[in-house]
Amino acid sequence: MLPQVARILYVLSFCVFQGGFIRLSSCKEEIKPPSRAGPQLSPSDFLDKLMGKTSGYDARIRPNFKGPAVNVTCNIFINSFGSITETTMDYRLNVFLRQMWNDPRLAYSEYPDDSLDLDPSMLDSIWKPDLFFANEKGANFHEVTTDNKLLRIFQDGSVLYSIRLTLTLSCPMDLKNFPMDIQTCTMQLESFGYTMNDLIFEWLSDNPVQVADDLTLPQFVLKEEKDLGYCTKHYNTGKFTCIEVKFHLERQMGYYLIQMYIPSLLIVILSWVSFWINMDAAPARVGLGITTVLTMTTQSSGSRASLPKVSYVKAIDIWMAVCLLFVFAALLEYAAVNFVSRQHKEFIRLRKKQRQQRIAVGSRAVSVESLRKANDVPGNNSACRNLSQHCSACAREEELMRESRGFYFRGYGLGHCLQTKDGTAVEGPPVFAPLPPVTIYDGEVLHKRFVDRAKRIDTISRAVFPLSFLIFNIFYWITYKVLRHEDIHANL
Repeated sequence: MLPQVARILYVLSFCVFQGGFIRLSSCKEEIKPPSRAGPQLSPSDFLDKLMGKTSGYDARIRPNFKGPAVNVTCNIFINSFGSITETTMDYRLNVFLRQMWNDPRLAYSEYPDDSLDLDPSMLDSIWKPDLFFANEKGANFHEVTTDNKLLRIFQDGSVLYSIRLTLTLSCPMDLKNFPMDIQTCTMQLESFGYTMNDLIFEWLSDNPVQVADDLTLPQFVLKEEKDLGYCTKHYNTGKFTCIEVKFHLERQMGYYLIQMYIPSLLIVILSWVSFWINMDAAPARVGLGITTVLTMTTQSSGSRASLPKVSYVKAIDIWMAVCLLFVFAALLEYAAVNFVSRQHKEFIRLRKKQRQQRIAVGSRAVSVESLRKANDVPGNNSACRNLSQHCSACAREEELMRESRGFYFRGYGLGHCLQTKDGTAVEGPPVFAPLPPVTIYDGEVLHKRFVDRAKRIDTISRAVFPLSFLIFNIFYWITYKVLRHEDIHANL
């Protein structure tokens, strides 16, 4: 009995000892020794240390102060390009402007990240280049929904500053070939306050000017070739860095072809319809001519409404002027036709007037003959004096008729009244040849002759006007679409 009890107590004491040892071992494994590493800086403390008031960083002083100039690398991304206005000679575009420079004071090694993307409010705490656009007319920032600005700092102190801008830049245009012209618009980036001893701008070596893939312009095609260069400015205050990019814009003339060239061409062709209308239909031909002239004038005024008042002649001005000239010439052609067709009436009226004048001259000759007979009576001196006065009047009338009317006076049988310088009388032929009377047959012949002349003018005009306009079109389009176009491309 006792040996069994002793065995049971031994087993129980062994189990209690083993359980306490296991619990003690597990507690030792759970207890970890305290870490010996120091506390890590929070982002706020790191930024305060990097560019805070206690860091010694001064945003008013440029990097490398009193040392070499700061090199600022620029590149732009064109988000939209449009609203090119000829009247004000400017263009509008939306860009992402990116500048990158190195500021050794912002280099860090305490933070594990290679770069830090900071809030745009931190831009006031660092130094930035004083870049501005030299040919700018207007610009604005974008603040929806927040300021569209990016600030990124790298471990080596490099700073990337990107901003979204909408710019209106001036673009002097040469409109001599309008609307078949190619314009070159520039963008100039310049330093305002720092001379080249302190700041130098340069383009990014790899793809400095990027354009959105879906970028389209309503009237122009933006050429892929973009000229990059320097435009260093020299002022009284010093020499300032400047870089520029030139955009080549080729105008698409589809709008002007539909709205101006084709309508004016049809108006000119419409004016030629009057050549096939009967010359007696004066209201129809005059109405058609005046309508086409007024329409062409309105069309010409509309073509100049959207263009600046330049002193030189544009390509579209030449086209509109020639079209107006052809339309006006068609109206004048009918005036000439109408005038020629009515000349037979004037000719008949003139012959009737001549016949009446010759009849009057014959009656006056009869009265002179009666005076001469009275002069033969002895002692009738008064009749002789009257006859002498009448002779002098006849001589004056004869001279006037010869000069102005073209009648050939052969004499009235007053030879004893006409005296030469030596006082001898000159007898003239007593006959005055009368004109033959104008018959109805002669009138019809004259009428037909002049009407045929007028019809011949219409027939010639039907060929001359289209042929002349065709020759003008050949010279016009070859000059502006081939010759001048090649010259412009050669100068780019």
